[in-house]
Amino acid sequence: MSATTLEQPVQNTSTTGKLIRRILGIAGILFLAIVAAVEIVPFVFTIVNSAKCLPAINAAPWAFVPSSGFIDCRNEEGRPLPASAMTSGVTFQPSLEGYQMVIAEDLPRWFMNSVIFAAAITICRILIDSLAGYSLARLKFPGNRLIFFIILGTLMIPGVVLIVPRFILLKQLGILNTYQGLIIPLAADAFGIFLMKQFFESIPKELEEAAEVDGASRLTTFFRIILPISTPALTALTIFSIQGMWNNFMDALIIVGTSPSLWTLTLGLTSLQGAGGETLIWNLFLAGAVITTVPMAIVFFAFQRYFVEGTSYSGLAGQ
Repeated sequence: MSATTLEQPVQNTSTTGKLIRRILGIAGILFLAIVAAVEIVPFVFTIVNSAKCLPAINAAPWAFVPSSGFIDCRNEEGRPLPASAMTSGVTFQPSLEGYQMVIAEDLPRWFMNSVIFAAAITICRILIDSLAGYSLARLKFPGNRLIFFIILGTLMIPGVVLIVPRFILLKQLGILNTYQGLIIPLAADAFGIFLMKQFFESIPKELEEAAEVDGASRLTTFFRIILPISTPALTALTIFSIQGMWNNFMDALIIVGTSPSLWTLTLGLTSLQGAGGETLIWNLFLAGAVITTVPMAIVFFAFQRYFVEGTSYSGLAGQ
């Protein structure tokens, strides 16, 4: 049997392997494109329809190309314009009516309450979770591992199980319908402690030993050396906390649901569902959804690099 005959099957196998890899690569790209479209389309739908008049939304919700400048949804007599005057095919006349209505619905107060709520809890978690994580990572004391496993165990408990006990406790303490009642129960969380502990364990102990030789106390070492080099993990913790608290609905409903002056954006946005009686005012509701989403999108994209680094160093990215 000649050498040419032996080489032919090898070449065919190599060509077939390349073809299979190319097909799998194309299939993977198509799959990711479909997943991306499924995730992006609802956001595009929300943004586009928030800039429409209500008749245009009802007549052509999938019209997504703005055709001219912003218009008023009502004529000179104050009557709503017909849908035919606002949309044609895939084009529509944009309007700020939804945003004007939602701002008039006490949105600035809801926005500030959400900022106070998310910022206060995030600051508390950065301090408490980092101190607790550092203690579990570096201080060796009886029950260290047991305490850590108990903290991890709390992650297995559904949040809804704690709603009634938390409500009763806050009512007995007299801090229901207050900022304190909304902030104190969420000032620390097990996930943040786990995140910080994993990161601190990746820091060489020689840094702390060198500081102790120079006479630095444990707290001085922590605040002046360990925390400054923990920026990736702290940023990840900050993003997780801000995002979670900004979108928190159930705790706000239970704790301050009967006090409209303390409502957050998510709670206030839910109340907009009844603003039009039996008819849902879609442009009002969607404009509120856009305003609620934009701050979190800005925070995430601004600190995306630190977020990825923090989760990677903390063992949350498969390492």
